[in-house]
Amino acid sequence: MKTRIGILGYGNLGRGVELAVSKTSDMELAAVFTRRDPSSLTIASSVPVVSVNDIGKWTDKIDVLILCGGSATDLPKQTPAFASKFNVIDSFDTHADIPSHFAKVNEAALSSGHIAMISVGWDPGLFSLIRALTNAVIPDGKDYTFWGKGVSQGHSDAVRRIAGVRNAKQYTIPVDSALASVRNGENPELTTRQKHLREVFVVAEDGADCAKIEAEIKEMPKYFSDYDTTVHFIDEETFLRDHSGMAHGGFVFRSGTTGKNDEHHHVVEFSLKLDSNPEFTSSVLVAYARALKRLYDEGERGCRTVFDIAPAYLLEMSREEMRAHLL
Repeated sequence: MKTRIGILGYGNLGRGVELAVSKTSDMELAAVFTRRDPSSLTIASSVPVVSVNDIGKWTDKIDVLILCGGSATDLPKQTPAFASKFNVIDSFDTHADIPSHFAKVNEAALSSGHIAMISVGWDPGLFSLIRALTNAVIPDGKDYTFWGKGVSQGHSDAVRRIAGVRNAKQYTIPVDSALASVRNGENPELTTRQKHLREVFVVAEDGADCAKIEAEIKEMPKYFSDYDTTVHFIDEETFLRDHSGMAHGGFVFRSGTTGKNDEHHHVVEFSLKLDSNPEFTSSVLVAYARALKRLYDEGERGCRTVFDIAPAYLLEMSREEMRAHLL
């Protein structure tokens, strides 16, 4: 029997999940849930579009609910709430708040007899795995993570929620000199501000106070306050022409030494270059949704992260096929 997937939220991420599920043979989309009027939403699939107010009627029709809201305001409330009704998975990416988010979701999932996963994507997610693996292999070393140049969905969403903002796109840009220093094995000590720049393009509502919007962006804790941030105000036409793409990517490094006298130096680099940030993130979510259902069937309950999932649970392949073709 195929794993039945539900999507909550049909923005860029939700549409990406829909596409990713369609490329699998062991999963099927069961329904899309929305806070909008369902009759106003046109989707690519032929499954029902259902008001989130009626989601409780689907508890026995969904194996895994993939939550496609934003980390700023949606997921902190949605994931614990829906973990009490479904097996859920999210892409919560506010790194500083992951421990508290995990605790809330874990409590909800355990009390209701469900399994959940949080912070699934490429960072947090795949980059987290690389950091863990390289820390295990090279214990004497330093980690470095760079994002971009590309569009951050979470940061863009946070800006769009500011009063007076009609549309916005935020680009994360590595500082070239810092990236080069790490790649050369110099092991620099870098502050948050020294590693990345943030550039924001905003379409403001008519009559909005642009100075106030800019100040609110630059002072936003956990998103912009620790970075050098440039804000540009542009018109809708320019925005649609120049900022409609969703490319992103980044680098993870572990730089360290081995040997009796630390005489051998090693730099491990893992990088991603993504044409579509939301479609790639969605593909990661769908792979882990497969794992989540398998673990649920084995009796696992409570919350998990990517650290807890063996790679064999992610693939459609059998263990024999993995050993023959991937090992």
